Amino acid sequence: MAAPVTSPLSIPTEDTRLRDLYRAIQSGGAKIIAPAGEGILIPTALQELLLVILKNLQSGNAISIVCERQQLTTQRAAGILGVSRPFLVGLLEGGAIPFHMVGRHRRVYLNDLLAYKQRRDAARHEAIDNMARSEIEAGTYDRVVLPDGAEEE
Repeated sequence: MAAPVTSPLSIPTEDTRLRDLYRAIQSGGAKIIAPAGEGILIPTALQELLLVILKNLQSGNAISIVCERQQLTTQRAAGILGVSRPFLVGLLEGGAIPFHMVGRHRRVYLNDLLAYKQRRDAARHEAIDNMARSEIEAGTYDRVVLPDGAEEE
């Protein structure tokens, strides 16, 4: 079994082999040639994953692949969400994100954390859309409304 990669992988964008490999996989029916010479068809789901990886590498983005059931410390989980650790612990204790205990320490699965992040982000976008819609309906979306007694500069 290969050792897990713990740091993001990046490949220079000028490497033309990425483009060639992307085109070969995109055409469908990609195979891996085993040492004995026989071709083994790459499953479609894996081909799609490889295309996403190659597209990001071509764009100069670093890639990290982690197991969705990876356990995270509360500090790491808080960092992913961009919140403080005490705030995250409040979310955990409040039931917003599932967690489990390892000894005396809370652990969060990455997939649970990302599901919460997706729900949080969707709620934020909906709130912003609602605020913008209200302002458009009130006719104040694209103009500055000063409070009573305020003067324009």
